[in-house]
Amino acid sequence: MHGAGNDYIYIDGKKEGIVDAAEWAVWLSDRHFGIGSDGVVLILPSETCDFRMRMYNADGSEAEMCGNASRCIGKYVYDKGLTDKTEITLETKAGVKRLELFLKDGKVNSVQVDMGIPDFAPEHIPTTIGQGKTVGYPVEIGGEMFRLTTLSMGNPHVVIFVEDVSAFPVHEIGMALEKHSLFPQCTNVEFVEVGAPGLLKMRVWERGAGETLACGTGACASLVAAVLNGFSKRQATLQLSGGNLEIEWKESDGHVYMTGEAATVYEGEIKL
Repeated sequence: MHGAGNDYIYIDGKKEGIVDAAEWAVWLSDRHFGIGSDGVVLILPSETCDFRMRMYNADGSEAEMCGNASRCIGKYVYDKGLTDKTEITLETKAGVKRLELFLKDGKVNSVQVDMGIPDFAPEHIPTTIGQGKTVGYPVEIGGEMFRLTTLSMGNPHVVIFVEDVSAFPVHEIGMALEKHSLFPQCTNVEFVEVGAPGLLKMRVWERGAGETLACGTGACASLVAAVLNGFSKRQATLQLSGGNLEIEWKESDGHVYMTGEAATVYEGEIKL
């Protein structure tokens, strides 16, 4: 399945027993010798919510959550008849996420996810920058100065604003920042170009996966960073390489809401 081109392999963990999930993620995600994906997502039972997710990046590292994957889980559980509810709760390592499912012809077409409140505390991201809210912090990479805005949307993000995102060396700078000493648990990196009013163009370097076509938490982080830097109002369209996401940072409750499509690409069986 994919959300805005962010593709993962989804497995019903209640039905299928996966012991070495990290090893499976590396094997299955390989785009030459496996199925090919940005990672593997297990859909599991939960004692406190409707469902629980565990997510593994293509390198086998486990992530706290993924916004695009959470939308696909909403589609999976409804379309597969695992629930008949159009409002569900999802347990993640980044807390409980609430999903609202929108239907078309009896199937889930798009999903809105309450992504929660952005966290700017350095120890929660985590980052060693060691100040309060980090907005426009200067860091030199390869002889060039970049200004970083850091926050957590349940997982760590660094947002950099650039003039031309399509021509920007995302691989070089993304790789350098992902494992920079400022981020002891590594980080996701978003590169954002301010477009027309209400439009932000974005490319993402995902921790443990490299450049991907989309990142839901990254899109949320990008909008929040744009608001903090005075580049955007609190609602905008995020144009990613794999499609668009509608993001709103509501002033009323401080939560970030993400809305976008979720799509099933194909289904199959793995024979060992």
